[in-house]
Amino acid sequence: MAGGWGAKAQGGGMLLALLGWISSCVTTFVPLWKNLNLDLNEMEVWNMGLWQVCITQEEGVVECQAHGSFLALPPELRISRLLMCVSNGLGLLGCLLAALGLEGWRTCEDKPGRKRRLLLGGGATLGLAGITTLVPVSWVAYNTVLDFWDETVPDIVPRWEFGEATFLGWFAGAFLAAGGLLLACSARAPSTGTPLAPAGHQGPAAPGLPRGHHLHPKNADLVI
Repeated sequence: MAGGWGAKAQGGGMLLALLGWISSCVTTFVPLWKNLNLDLNEMEVWNMGLWQVCITQEEGVVECQAHGSFLALPPELRISRLLMCVSNGLGLLGCLLAALGLEGWRTCEDKPGRKRRLLLGGGATLGLAGITTLVPVSWVAYNTVLDFWDETVPDIVPRWEFGEATFLGWFAGAFLAAGGLLLACSARAPSTGTPLAPAGHQGPAAPGLPRGHHLHPKNADLVI
């Protein structure tokens, strides 16, 4: 049962990790972190991401422009760029390490200890990737909420709201963390193999014989 549970946990962990890594990469590059609807011009929708700002018009035409300078960005966007790139790299590394430690792979079959270490390392790396995804997404979302409810800004001024990438980033971080946890737990699952008896173990003495008595051949006293 333990071995079956470990294999299922590894499969589920890898599936969650891959989904989380792909979602994290999409979150990094899509310009949908913030949305801005203009009341004066409802035919245009502004979208902002870490790398560019896009304007979607009613006809479906999308015009995008990259951010002018990295140093001119707000601090949360600058740090979010770096953390999301780190998260993508850690997610890829974690998936590779965990894949080498799976039971279905033939790598390191004669070294089960190394396969467990690969699973543990992959799970820990994926957990760190999940954290580095959740931190920037939550930081940008927090600042968006503060700016939205800022009473010093007149009500007529449009305000940024959550974009689709914000929710996708939260799901990505949760998937990465859950996948890493499952993989790390599966590495600690005990094996189902039958334990071998120690080499020096002796079976119980034959019934009816005193302890320490040894059987001898029938004609052991004959001299040839």
